Amino acid sequence: MLKITDLQKTFNPGTVNAKVALCGVDLTLEDGDFVTVIGGNGAGKSTLLNAIAGVWKPDYGAIELDGVDVTNMPEHKRAQFLGRVFQDPMKGTSPDMEIAENLAIASKRGIKRRFVWGVKKSDREEYRKLLATLELGLEDRLSTKVGLLSGGQRQAVTLLMATLNRPKLLLLDEHTAALDPKTASKVLALTNKIVTENHLTTLMITHNMHDAIAYGNRLIMMHEGNIVVDVRGEEKSKLTIEQLLYLFEASSGSKFGSDKAILSR
Repeated sequence: MLKITDLQKTFNPGTVNAKVALCGVDLTLEDGDFVTVIGGNGAGKSTLLNAIAGVWKPDYGAIELDGVDVTNMPEHKRAQFLGRVFQDPMKGTSPDMEIAENLAIASKRGIKRRFVWGVKKSDREEYRKLLATLELGLEDRLSTKVGLLSGGQRQAVTLLMATLNRPKLLLLDEHTAALDPKTASKVLALTNKIVTENHLTTLMITHNMHDAIAYGNRLIMMHEGNIVVDVRGEEKSKLTIEQLLYLFEASSGSKFGSDKAILSR
């Protein structure tokens, strides 16, 4: 579903501020893979997601989505293949529009638009059913403006919008980092439910080692623009934080530098 070959990216090349962000990354995801991504600050996690989404054009390498080479495809054109939820709950929605209107916009992603009534009665009934699955009481608030929702409610709606038209790949960029622990736990459980039930191929960046181990069928760790750890299946399910740190240190030659990632629960 995703094939990345020798992906390289340097910011501000040829200057004193040059920063090598990706050092020839190779990564292949099979259909339905749920991959958690963890690493310290500057490891290249968000740069990798931004390259896949088309925010950055790589200096070298190739990106394929479901057999389509999207390496040089503009961001707005490859959006038809992708769903994305950002760290900031304020992104990914239009705050001055109703929940129903936001969902209507999301339902048209990748589809040619026509001049028709934006939200039909049948659409509202469908959105009501979808929102009810979130178990947040939002099915009775279709006309509420999204900007009035709490951070957790907004992330839940954004997650629903990102997966409304089943994307080829779902990108989750630390989408619970700005939430309090209790709300983050609810959003993660909801994420796991949506990803599993819809068999979505997913890349989820997290700052939390506990979550990286608990969710998904595969885990990768990045360090200085490289993937240094890649575990999956039964090996991943049996991982402890101590074992993961050992794998990281053995592969990278460095100690993992984020106490927040280790201690967060």
